[in-house]
Amino acid sequence: MDLRRVNAFLAFVAIILSSCAPSNAQLQIGFYEHTCPLAEFIVKEEVMKALKVDPGMAAGLVRMHFHDAFVRGADGSVLIDSTSNNTAEKDAPPNNPSLRGFEIIDAAKARLETKCKHIVSCADILAFAARDSVLFSMGLPYAVPSGRRDGRVSLASEAMSNLPPPSFNLTQLTQAFNGKGLSQEEMIILAGAHTIGRSHCSSFSNRLYNFNSTVSQDPSLDPTYAKQLKKQCPNGSTNASLVVPMDPDTPTKFDSNYYKLILANRGLFTSDQTLISTPQTKKQVQVNAYVPLYFQLKFRDAFVKMGKIGVLTGKQGEIRINCRVINS
Repeated sequence: MDLRRVNAFLAFVAIILSSCAPSNAQLQIGFYEHTCPLAEFIVKEEVMKALKVDPGMAAGLVRMHFHDAFVRGADGSVLIDSTSNNTAEKDAPPNNPSLRGFEIIDAAKARLETKCKHIVSCADILAFAARDSVLFSMGLPYAVPSGRRDGRVSLASEAMSNLPPPSFNLTQLTQAFNGKGLSQEEMIILAGAHTIGRSHCSSFSNRLYNFNSTVSQDPSLDPTYAKQLKKQCPNGSTNASLVVPMDPDTPTKFDSNYYKLILANRGLFTSDQTLISTPQTKKQVQVNAYVPLYFQLKFRDAFVKMGKIGVLTGKQGEIRINCRVINS
């Protein structure tokens, strides 16, 4: 074959491959170094101020980042309010009323719009806030690449179809995370975020009172723990505000106790307890439980990777002026 034709073909392939490269390749650490040098500092100030008042809000911001990334990618679409014409992600059952921390994002955005107008995306503010929440509750500092742009679409129906429910088994969870480019090991690592935060009773009450047609109580749930949960979540209660800590021992400390609870059959959700349903995954849970530094470092890497799912960069999307409203 003519050498010039070979070179031309290779150049063409290179162009095609570069155009298909994942958009997260354009994210970079220190993205706002020149355009808004205090961006990350301002977000951290607002997060730390809020967490000193309510340490439990750290779990809310971590969860919000996860719920954002799993629906349309980490584009800040979870922050958009519903309108008369559209029910947004934040009002889908997996998010409402459990998702919280929106006012912290609003406060950071308001300051940034004063300091650096129309520069810092809501998606990046959320990624920074989640990182700062991990720092507050775990004590592990790390860098987050930024440069995300904000999405213009937010649909409750997509939240329903993309967010894995607490009733999922190991196979279903693995498939859901694989669909987002995350491995089973990364899924188990990211599940460790359940070491902080709380859950509404409705998310697990079926394990206490209506497990299946044969037994009312999930046999994989520690009986003593089940008895405790029944006191906190009475059968037939219509109080939608009833909540329990995901980790009753250290509810605001981002540690590896979550995995110890699973090994003791005290995982709150079916999706927690299912992590030890195979010898391989049980071994991973044991390592996470008893080698805390391993878990911390693995969580950092998986959390950063999760924040790159489906991001908008360059000229895609927009920089929202108000995180709750799409620019007109």
